[in-house]
Amino acid sequence: MTGATHFQELAALRNLEELDLSNNPLESFMEIQGLRNMSKLKVLNLNSCELNMNTLQSLGNLHSLKKLYLNENSLEGSITVQELNSLRNLEVLDVSSSHLNSSFLQVLEQMKSLKGLSLRENSLNGTLHSLGLCKLKNLEELDISYNSFTGTMPPCIETLTSLRVLDISRNRFSGNISSSFISSLVSLEFLSLSHNEFQSLASFSSFANHSRLEVVELICNNNGSVVEIDDHMWVPRFQLKILRLASCSVDKGSLLKFLSYQYDLRVIDLSNNNLDGDFPTWLMENNTRIEGLHFKNNSFKGQFPLPSCPSTFISVVDISNNQLQGYIPSNISVYLPNLKFLNLSKNSFKGGIPSSFGDMKTLLVLDLSVNEFSGDIPDSLVLGCFSLHALLLSKNHLTGQMFPKLSNLTSLEILRLNGNLFRGKIPDSLLNSSALKTLDVSHNSLSGKLPTWMGNLIDLQTLLMAGNHLEGPIPVEFCSLEGIEILDLSQNDLSGSIPSCFSPKSLLRVHLYDNKLTGSISKSFSGSSSLVILDIRNNSLTGSIPSWISNLSLSILLLKENQLEGRIPAALCQCSMMTILDLSHNNLSGPIPSCLNKIPFKIDFRSGKFRLSISLHFDQELPAYSYQTSYVKLSQRPSYANPVGYEIASAEFTTKNRSDFYRNNFLYNMTGIDLSWNKLTGRIPPEMGHLKLILALDISHNELSGSIPTNFSGLKDIESLDLSHNKLTGPIPEQLTELNALGYFSVAYNNLSGKIPDKPHFDTFLETSYEGNPFLCGLVLKKDCNSALKESPGGHDDHGANSFMEMVAFWLSFLVSYVTVVVTLIAALYINMDWRKKWFHLIDACITTCFCKSTNRNG
Repeated sequence: MTGATHFQELAALRNLEELDLSNNPLESFMEIQGLRNMSKLKVLNLNSCELNMNTLQSLGNLHSLKKLYLNENSLEGSITVQELNSLRNLEVLDVSSSHLNSSFLQVLEQMKSLKGLSLRENSLNGTLHSLGLCKLKNLEELDISYNSFTGTMPPCIETLTSLRVLDISRNRFSGNISSSFISSLVSLEFLSLSHNEFQSLASFSSFANHSRLEVVELICNNNGSVVEIDDHMWVPRFQLKILRLASCSVDKGSLLKFLSYQYDLRVIDLSNNNLDGDFPTWLMENNTRIEGLHFKNNSFKGQFPLPSCPSTFISVVDISNNQLQGYIPSNISVYLPNLKFLNLSKNSFKGGIPSSFGDMKTLLVLDLSVNEFSGDIPDSLVLGCFSLHALLLSKNHLTGQMFPKLSNLTSLEILRLNGNLFRGKIPDSLLNSSALKTLDVSHNSLSGKLPTWMGNLIDLQTLLMAGNHLEGPIPVEFCSLEGIEILDLSQNDLSGSIPSCFSPKSLLRVHLYDNKLTGSISKSFSGSSSLVILDIRNNSLTGSIPSWISNLSLSILLLKENQLEGRIPAALCQCSMMTILDLSHNNLSGPIPSCLNKIPFKIDFRSGKFRLSISLHFDQELPAYSYQTSYVKLSQRPSYANPVGYEIASAEFTTKNRSDFYRNNFLYNMTGIDLSWNKLTGRIPPEMGHLKLILALDISHNELSGSIPTNFSGLKDIESLDLSHNKLTGPIPEQLTELNALGYFSVAYNNLSGKIPDKPHFDTFLETSYEGNPFLCGLVLKKDCNSALKESPGGHDDHGANSFMEMVAFWLSFLVSYVTVVVTLIAALYINMDWRKKWFHLIDACITTCFCKSTNRNG
């Protein structure tokens, strides 16, 4: 609804008590002038209306207003006490997700009638001690979650005895939660202290006087927080519906004793607590209406737990990453008929996948990855689970065809079959799953060609097929995958050229290494401006490095072991996000661009460019746990962990004379340049000494000449420096001893001269770091520098010229001597006939002898 006309019509409704204008663009202050005449208005909803702080100034005449909802707006700016005087009867104020200024908090104490207050998700910081919250004695519901508040909880909070709902989760509160803080708030029904930095949380015995408590959330973030459940004589007077006690230090015995008194649980989360022993199946027996079980990342042992009677309420079960073993019961669908989310990954289950999974018509997510399952994928699974959105069977021992020939998984978005023993071709039945966003069949034994029909999977964002035996060209139909973000076809037998039309704008990472690809990359990827990683090493690509490469967002460029030629383009210097550059083992020529120092090689930890997650269409179909409040709406708690996880990037790079794959944080922290094994000429650009953040530099096995730049001392973070197998001359600069982080260094097989620096690092490197330099001396080479100086052509800057002149003089003297001997011999034979006859007789005898020996060997 827009325009002033509509508001003039509303203004005539003077007796209106409730007005909902949410999700309308009301950015103009003038547009809501009509609200001033609605003096009887009690409830006003302006959620998501693109409003600013001036909105509150326009509500001056709404003396009867009791509930005001302003969430998801932009309420920056300041406000004075006078502007809120007319809202003294306000009972509910929701300004969540509205970019609040901290100055707004200073006037809250004036609103003494407030019963419900939500400041959730506003990036507010500082402490609570000066906010005046404790003066709001009528407060019943308070939500300050998803902010950045610090310090301890004000002791005066315990005076707010009317509080029923308190959510302070996802802040940075610290210190200890006192027992009095909890025990005084006896009206509590909902309490969330999760995701803070508390050192100790109050004992559960602090709830001894509570009778209304229904929700307790104490997720501790693995920060060592202790939750005490230590009073064995205490019997709780309340029945919890939701208990989330994850990642805390809690005594197992005390916890299970407490849980034995609970009979109405709907959701229980005990993840990340290192609980061991048999799985507590009795929790399902005691709580017959339980909906969600979250026990991941513990140490439970034994068989798969099933209740003794079918449970129609259970929809979410996550017992991943435990030590459970044995077989999945074949009748699982009978006892858990309404499952929507089942995660059994990272255990030791074995045997075949039960065909009864096909009877679970409501199943949305099935994760059986990282177990010991064997056999085929049951036909019933892909035919009966037509609601399935995510199927994860990675890293098992599954065999046979990759997928049954018939499939009814039309809603499937995620399919992960990587790390199994599947053989054969990629089946056409996958075409029925046209909604696929993620397909991972990497590291199997698949063969044949890439199907052209894969170009019809237009929703595909991640395609991982590495480590198989796929052959033939990359289909030109792949150019239709306009939404693709990650493509990994590495470690196959693919041949032909990369389609020139393959240049999706959404592309973020490409891995095509270890194939047999040919042709140039003159146009491929030229329009992929978001491309972060391009890894096409170990192929047979030809041509030059294109200049449009500067138009990409490259952080990692790996072109190693191809047949690229020409010069290194200066356009690479414009790749300001570059962290790893590997052009080694090619036929590149010419000088090293001096502008490479313009690349900062700075790692941006905030960018998240290496970790990509995928949104899911079925998010809203899975249950989200929330609590029904009277005034403010709390954020929903997801009932499951993201089944996609993150697509973690990896890259292979050589440093310290060793190739390694870098993943996760190791990749985030790696920077380096490798230009080795090319035909580069000229001097090393002194500008490279300004690469202060680089960790590895390898320009070995080229034809570089001149001296080592003294300003290489500016490579303060360098850990690996390889200048070997070039034509470098002069001494090793003493300034390099300032490189304190240097762990690998090689200048072998050059024409260096003088004394090897005997300061730290350089006197500890092996002899192989310096070998092949006949005029170097020092303790490492066990060569006395005093004697070497007599042989050395000098350590001055003209060392290369002196060496060249001495070599020329040597060959000239040798040639003159040789010609003199030959001319003298010819003259003697010409003058003396007897010598001439004896000479030719000797030659004839030698020829005859050689001929006879050759004849005898052949005979």
